[in-house]
Amino acid sequence: MHPARLRTLGELTGFFLRLGCTAFGGPAAHVAMMEREVVGRRGWLTREQFLDQLGATNLIPGPSSTQMAMGIGWRRAGWAGLVLGGCCFILPAALLTLALAWAYVRFGRLPQAQGALYGLKPVVLAVVVQALWNLGRTAFRTRTLLGFGLLAVLASVAGLHPLAVLLGTGLLAVALGRLRRPSSMAMGAWLGLAPGMGAAPAVGLGALFLFFLKLGSVLFGSGYVLLAFLQADLVDRWHWLTQAQLLDAVAAGQITPGPVFTTATFIGYLLHGVPGAALATVGIFLPSFLFVAALGLVVPRLRRARGTALFLDGVNAAALALMAVVTWTLSRAALVDPWTVLLGLAALVLLLRIKVNPAWLVLGGGLAGLVLAAAGLAR
Repeated sequence: MHPARLRTLGELTGFFLRLGCTAFGGPAAHVAMMEREVVGRRGWLTREQFLDQLGATNLIPGPSSTQMAMGIGWRRAGWAGLVLGGCCFILPAALLTLALAWAYVRFGRLPQAQGALYGLKPVVLAVVVQALWNLGRTAFRTRTLLGFGLLAVLASVAGLHPLAVLLGTGLLAVALGRLRRPSSMAMGAWLGLAPGMGAAPAVGLGALFLFFLKLGSVLFGSGYVLLAFLQADLVDRWHWLTQAQLLDAVAAGQITPGPVFTTATFIGYLLHGVPGAALATVGIFLPSFLFVAALGLVVPRLRRARGTALFLDGVNAAALALMAVVTWTLSRAALVDPWTVLLGLAALVLLLRIKVNPAWLVLGGGLAGLVLAAAGLAR
């Protein structure tokens, strides 16, 4: 293999392994950290390419930040980069979740991490705010695109499904862009998952793998949507888990870095030990590798055509708007007292002025939270 290609693959491996170990805070925070490194520091993608990948990723099922890791890898090194980007981002979280699952089975409870989370949240918020500022200058480069973003915020706050917001904004951008060139266009989308259909399978390794493969193939939305489907199938319908076990599984996915979908790793371990954890993890993430590979072939061509370029611009504006809504929600949970406000402001200054690596800030925030909790100052 050519030395330059080996160097590229080595850089991808190192970057996404490190990110997988430090990317706390959910998809918005993960995307923010990627933007900081991939666009701002390393120059692997332009801001427009990053936004195109982000917008397109929001239109397919699966974990969006993990798919961004795969997409970045694809753009840098093709199939090998896609596999390395995805696997290196997933692996640290899956192993940490597996360790938590072992501790849960062995000791009957999850290790407590409230102090670390107390300090992590305001720092993660600062990282997301900086990414919104950087990406917003491209996504909202015209008044029209800014208007699309504001409409998307209003639609999201009104309770419209994120996928409907993305598609609707993209189609509106195309319609307005072609007002002077009338054309006919029809588009319909029907999405659904009916977890209550069919007979309950036995709790075998094959059934476990197929369940999470189906989930990874059709699940749009956040980790909270994942929780709804796990509740409907695994607790209410098949009784594979108790309510308490499901909540603990979701908590494990939240307190570990990387994708929240590693909740599947925890559930797989509870039901079938290490083989179950491995199959559940592979099942829920495998469809994303295929979807992102397909996007890698399609997205550059979409940008070259006027109609689909307008659609991408609208989707990108909506994706940033949805990220802003998530950031507002995160701020209400993160900035709970003067200490967290101070942590958040300090992190933002360090990001904007000194350009400190977000990974170090996240680790520092967790340590500060532990110190404040030990001193009895954390709320």
